[in-house]
Amino acid sequence: MTFIAMNRFRVALGREAEFETIWRNRQSDLPSMPGFVVFQLLRGPSDEQATLFVSHTIWETRGDFEEWTRSEAFRRAHSGAPKTTGLYLGPPQFEGFEAVMETTRSA
Repeated sequence: MTFIAMNRFRVALGREAEFETIWRNRQSDLPSMPGFVVFQLLRGPSDEQATLFVSHTIWETRGDFEEWTRSEAFRRAHSGAPKTTGLYLGPPQFEGFEAVMETTRSA
């Protein structure tokens, strides 16, 4: 069953480009991980304080995602984060979902 892993980030207004640059330049071994399907960085709405971003990955199974979180590649991807004082309004909020239904476009 497909598993979707998302982290929500509230990024301080005016720092959106910096946040996007950090993500574009970070080391990623995701494409080589078993069960990995796709990654997207999504930009959402803004309020008076922040812009919402979501990192969104799709995995073949929850187990594949969990293996990723225990991998050396995961540790590399999350180590050595650049100085980001004031970039985030609070910690990222994780959400995980198992697909119970899927419809795709016909070819």
